[in-house]
Amino acid sequence: MSTDTDSHVVAERRENFGKGFARRLRAAGQIPAVIYGHGTDPLHVALPGHQVGLLVRRANALLELTLEGEKHLTLVKDIQRDPVRQIIEHIDLLVVKRGEKIQVDIPITVVGEPQPGTIANLDNSSVSLEVEATHIPENIEVDVEGLEEGARITAGDLTLPRGATLITDPEWLIIGVAVPAATLAAVEEIEAADEELAEEQAEENADEESGDEAADKGDE
Repeated sequence: MSTDTDSHVVAERRENFGKGFARRLRAAGQIPAVIYGHGTDPLHVALPGHQVGLLVRRANALLELTLEGEKHLTLVKDIQRDPVRQIIEHIDLLVVKRGEKIQVDIPITVVGEPQPGTIANLDNSSVSLEVEATHIPENIEVDVEGLEEGARITAGDLTLPRGATLITDPEWLIIGVAVPAATLAAVEEIEAADEELAEEQAEENADEESGDEAADKGDE
């Protein structure tokens, strides 16, 4: 869980805009970004690309920016990437204050293994929580160890961090334990083969009984 800012980042104000200028910024190792929120006018800045690129690998990264001597506590709200090269093209930063509650989407992490022959299907990979801005959990772990087919874990079943409030519908399905379709098909195929074999055996037994009865009548 994050108990304070992830890192201090020195930002530079930018006055020029447009795709061409943004490309030049990225070529120089910087990332275009905008800071907004709390009723302030948006601030357009440039961030150090390598440092910020490492920090935003974690969801809901919290950055304390220094811009022209002023501090800005910000939450990474959106990252725009090149769909092919996955280079960060732009970042949206929301101004937050220590102690205030904000709404964030927290990733779900599955730990453990369900009963053999079953799998834990992750139906929803995150939940929305209201948490303190400086106490945002990295993830919520869900333990599926030993769960049997048909087991269900909903948002309301999750163990939340202290001080967090669930925003997502408590009935929202997070994980369902089931037998894989391929396994079910294989089981059904085996069962069908067993039934067919049993029917053939029953017919053979019936034929033998008929033959014995005929032989008995002949002896009479």
